[in-house]
Amino acid sequence: MPKLLLISGSLRGASTNSATLRTAAALAPDGIETTIYDGMGRLPHFNPDDDPADGVGLDPEVATLRAALAEVDALLLSTPEYAGALPGSFKNLLDWTVGGGQTYEMPVAWINISGAAAPSGGADAHESLRKVLGYTGAQIVEEAVLRLPLARDDLGADRLIARPEAREAIVGAVRALAGAARG
Repeated sequence: MPKLLLISGSLRGASTNSATLRTAAALAPDGIETTIYDGMGRLPHFNPDDDPADGVGLDPEVATLRAALAEVDALLLSTPEYAGALPGSFKNLLDWTVGGGQTYEMPVAWINISGAAAPSGGADAHESLRKVLGYTGAQIVEEAVLRLPLARDDLGADRLIARPEAREAIVGAVRALAGAARG
């Protein structure tokens, strides 16, 4: 059974990115295990001096992130675009994955959510994420990478994405990523 780790690039409580990943977890087909990582806001600022090669003295939150990554077969991300790029806290999380090497050759995909107010429709975050993941050696699963325009009113009372076509696209991305994780 492929195990997927889901990480939102947003710290906002009512984030459509987080709702997208909750939807992915709720609708994941049988035989696919999902876990949502929610520790991004607790990670320290990245500093290479605080990332010892032997891991001794590594911040506990960073160790938790790396352990979560080591326990899964694939990674699904969802991030907003902020000021034309990735949000700083999310880029910080990605910086912490470089030294640990857990995403090296790991199947990875992302869903960029953007509302009507996003000037580029999330394209800048999409390309920034592609560039950063290239540095980490991740195996980008193109058929699971989506740009999905959603707004807060696309959420149902259950805090999941309610639009049927968006739900189908999310499930399709989960299936494609899980398929790549199976090899």
